[in-house]
Amino acid sequence: MAFTRWQRVGAAAVVGAVVVVGATSLVVQAVTDSAPSTAVAATSPAANDGAAQASPTVTATPVPAPAALSPAVQAQMDYTLAHWNNYNALAYGVLGENDCVNFASQSLIARGWTMDATWNNPRNGDAYGASAAWRSSTALMHYLADSGKATALTDAQRDRVKVGDIVQFDWDNSGDRDHTAVVSRVERTGDTISISYAGHTEDTDYRTVDFAITQRHPGGTAYYWSIP
Repeated sequence: MAFTRWQRVGAAAVVGAVVVVGATSLVVQAVTDSAPSTAVAATSPAANDGAAQASPTVTATPVPAPAALSPAVQAQMDYTLAHWNNYNALAYGVLGENDCVNFASQSLIARGWTMDATWNNPRNGDAYGASAAWRSSTALMHYLADSGKATALTDAQRDRVKVGDIVQFDWDNSGDRDHTAVVSRVERTGDTISISYAGHTEDTDYRTVDFAITQRHPGGTAYYWSIP
C-alpha cells in the first residue's frame, strides 16, 4: 500500500524519536574556564597526539556539567596546559629527555604546594640541582607516600581519580616508577572511565592512559596519586 506524503513524514518523526530516546550520555571532567551546557574540555588535544580523545558528541539527553575545578587545581592546570610544549626552562631548567617529574613538580607549585628539604628545585634554570624527589619518578613516589600529601590509587580505582591528580607508570612492572604526568581529563561513558594526562617526555596535553599501557608501552601499569 502506498503512503501519502504526510504519512511518510509522520513515520520519519517516529523513527527520529526512538533514536533520541536511545542516546547515551557522556560525562567529562576536564579543565574549563566557564560552565558550558555540555561537558567539553576547554583545550583541544594536540594535533600530533594520536591518542587524544575527540570532543564528546552532543546528544538530546541532558548531560551533567563537569565538576568545577577549585581555584588551586585550575591554576595548576592553567600552568600545565601552558607549558606542556613550551618549557619554563629559565626558572626550572630541563632534564634532557627525562623531564617528566620536573614538570609534574612544577605543576604542584602552581597548585600552591611549597618546596621543602626533600622536594625542591633551585629555580635558577638548573634542573640537575633539584632534589631527587623533584626529578625522579620513583623518588617522588616515596616522597608522596611518606609526606601524606596524596593518597595512592591503583588503576582499578579510576572512579576516584580527578583532574590535577598525579599519574605514574611502571612500564616493566619492576616495582619502581618510570614516568610521571598530570591528569588533564577524566571521561565517564557508562561504566567506562578514560583518563588522559599532560606532561613532558613524549610531550602531550591529552594522551590517554589506555594508549600508554596498551600501545605505547604494552603491559605497563598505571598508578595514581589522589590530591585533596
